[in-house]
Amino acid sequence: MGTRVKKDKYSFNSDGTIDSLNNSGSVKVTLSAKTKYTDYKVFSFKKDTTYIDTTLTIQKEYKFNFLRKDNFELLGFHNQGQTFNNLGYQFDGISNFPDIGFRGKQFNYLNVEDVKYYEVPTPTSEIMYRTGLQQGQVLESLFSLNFSKRFNVSLTYEGIRSLGAYRQALTSSGSFRTSFHYSTKDTRYALRGHIASQDILNQESGGLTEAALNSFIENDINFSDRGRLDVRLNNSESLLEGTRFYLEHDFKLFSKKDSTANKDFSNLKVGHILNSETKTYDFIQGDRTTAVFGEINATDASDEGVKSNLTNNQLFLEFNSKYVLGTFKIKTDITNFYYKYDTILNTNSNISNKGLSGSAVSFGANWKAKIKNFQLNADASLTPGSSLLSGSYLKGEALYKKDSVFAIRANLLLSSKLPNFNYLLHQSVYDTYNWERNFSNVRTRDLGFQIESKWVNGAIHVTNIDNYTYFDENNAPQQFEENVTYLKAKVSKEFTYRKFALNNTIMYQKVSAGSSVFRVPEFVTRNTFYYSDYWFKNAMQVQIGTTFKYFTQYKANAYNPLLGEFTLQNDTEIGFPTVDFFFNAQVRRTRLFFKIDNALSSIGDRNYFSAPNYPYRDFTIRFGLVWNWFI
Repeated sequence: MGTRVKKDKYSFNSDGTIDSLNNSGSVKVTLSAKTKYTDYKVFSFKKDTTYIDTTLTIQKEYKFNFLRKDNFELLGFHNQGQTFNNLGYQFDGISNFPDIGFRGKQFNYLNVEDVKYYEVPTPTSEIMYRTGLQQGQVLESLFSLNFSKRFNVSLTYEGIRSLGAYRQALTSSGSFRTSFHYSTKDTRYALRGHIASQDILNQESGGLTEAALNSFIENDINFSDRGRLDVRLNNSESLLEGTRFYLEHDFKLFSKKDSTANKDFSNLKVGHILNSETKTYDFIQGDRTTAVFGEINATDASDEGVKSNLTNNQLFLEFNSKYVLGTFKIKTDITNFYYKYDTILNTNSNISNKGLSGSAVSFGANWKAKIKNFQLNADASLTPGSSLLSGSYLKGEALYKKDSVFAIRANLLLSSKLPNFNYLLHQSVYDTYNWERNFSNVRTRDLGFQIESKWVNGAIHVTNIDNYTYFDENNAPQQFEENVTYLKAKVSKEFTYRKFALNNTIMYQKVSAGSSVFRVPEFVTRNTFYYSDYWFKNAMQVQIGTTFKYFTQYKANAYNPLLGEFTLQNDTEIGFPTVDFFFNAQVRRTRLFFKIDNALSSIGDRNYFSAPNYPYRDFTIRFGLVWNWFI
């Protein structure tokens, strides 16, 4: 049978966001006699429920990249699979504990919160394919199967291999994950978890040499083939690997049928969560050079990489009662960690410890309540003592939702924890890249407000940071002695007229304190003008349009491939416009994407850079598709 969804309604994206379908006409959703589209459910880490979405919207255009998310606040390097520079920052997703670090390598690393769980009445698959730069491609495949209504297993693999237009720009990454969830027939016992294995390998060029940079800027026709431009590093690559096992299960102590159970506490649960994750990072060079990173006093160590592991066991007691207006959970966490090198790598360093290790006990609570149109969520934890994991965490959220008309949300985050481990201890065969630091906890306070409505979407965040930690111009870790105050305001609105639409997003940022170490462009704008219609007797939906994106000039951070981090620099400002053209189409459950990146790059000055010495991509044609099967 078939059904039609009116275009003035909302549709759910696969990541849980909502798209507004604004064009005239309707979307035809073909259903079997036994199932409907709401039976194909997707569960987030927070257990929010959405549905597998096969519609074509402008948000799908923004998210058709190897990250599978809107990268409005990111500035990509020329080849997909490489790192990103930041055009804006988000602090509402801070974790409770420090990480291994090397953040420039982790933009496409999937954390616990990024893994999805499924419930499908029939076997379901999704394939995403996108062409690479020069040679290569991105391929992501999903297969999900319910062995019964209470037991689901999904398998996902994502692979990236792209050669790149410049020397030493090959990317090769792989991510395999399997997720599962199960509940007994009486629903008293429930279990879910996932296993993830990821590797992110990049050849590292160090950027263009000074002579090659001048040839690029002056548009020397002898170097229109970008592979002829010299780079600062040869035979160098970085590798980040990670494996994770996550398991969460709980048991209801009382059944609703138990005559002795108090009705208000019939949902009393006891549960356990295990999260164990190991990460390794290594900067590998075939031919070392002192011209880029300085002097070398190396030992004969065969392994220069660093390895970390964080294993967390949480025990919790949860109940649902009218006395707390919802669900209340108390929890205790026992966490063990290590971050270590195999040996001392440099004979000229003053490092006395090969690694960091320890354990900690945390105490906390979660609260979720709903009062008519209001929803309240809170999550708090405290890790006392003198461990490297000591700190505190509080996140609160209040949401008011008026049907599908509008929703207003307020967020508060208070976090105190040490910087990532690579700020505290780092080793290298290069002399100036060895340090041990005793830094103080970074204290972050973030207050945010968001509104989503059929008229306009907007958000404003005010962030205050004490002991902000960064890498300076000499690639050394530092803590800022003063305060950083950061304001970010973003608004988006789409205007439609018949079959045409203009989608606009504008972001304003101001660093009122600490601008010497915390840098962002003042304005970022993205404007997409497109045409959308149904062709061939409604057999195919099409989108044809162009996207203009621009950010004002600022002293963007420089990329250091040895550290896998971005560092301060005071010599170069970047800021430029790009124009992309796209033609997208949907035929049944297949979405086709054809795009021209930086279409006007041959016009005007060669001033487009992702970071100092790293040019952004030239005129590039990309093709790809997303294809769903419901067997």
